[in-house]
Amino acid sequence: MTKPYIRYRSGYKYQLVEENQVKVSVIPKNNIKTDFIELNTEGMLIIKKGYAWDGPSGPALDTRNFMRGSLVHDALYQLLRNELLEPEWRDEADKELRRICRQDGMSWIRAWWVHRAVRVGAGPAASPESRKKIHEAP
Repeated sequence: MTKPYIRYRSGYKYQLVEENQVKVSVIPKNNIKTDFIELNTEGMLIIKKGYAWDGPSGPALDTRNFMRGSLVHDALYQLLRNELLEPEWRDEADKELRRICRQDGMSWIRAWWVHRAVRVGAGPAASPESRKKIHEAP
C-alpha cells in the first residue's frame, strides 16, 4: 500500500558513491551490521555505498584531507548513538579521526586541534539523545 507521505532525516551534506573499507582500532564484542555500516570483531569497518554524513563539523573546513576521517568518525559515532557500540569506544573513534586525517596529509597541528575539538565538544553527538529525528512530509 502506498503511503501519502514520505519519512526522511535531514542534516547530511555528502553521500558515499562507492563502498569504503578501513581497518580501525574500534573492536566490538560482536559483529555489527546495519543497512549502511558494518564493523566486525577484527576491526574492519565497511561503510556502504549510499551512506550519508555531514562531513567535518563546527567551524572546520571541508578539505580533502578531512573528508575520509569525517566519514569514518561519523559512522563510528552513529554506531555509538544507536547503542550498537559501547560508550567507552568514543575515545578510540576520536583517535581514528586524527589518525586518518594525518594519513591523508593533514598537518599534525591541525589534526591535534581537530582531535582536541571532538574530545571537548563532540560528546553529545555520540549520545543516543542525538539520534537524527525522523520527519514526515507533507
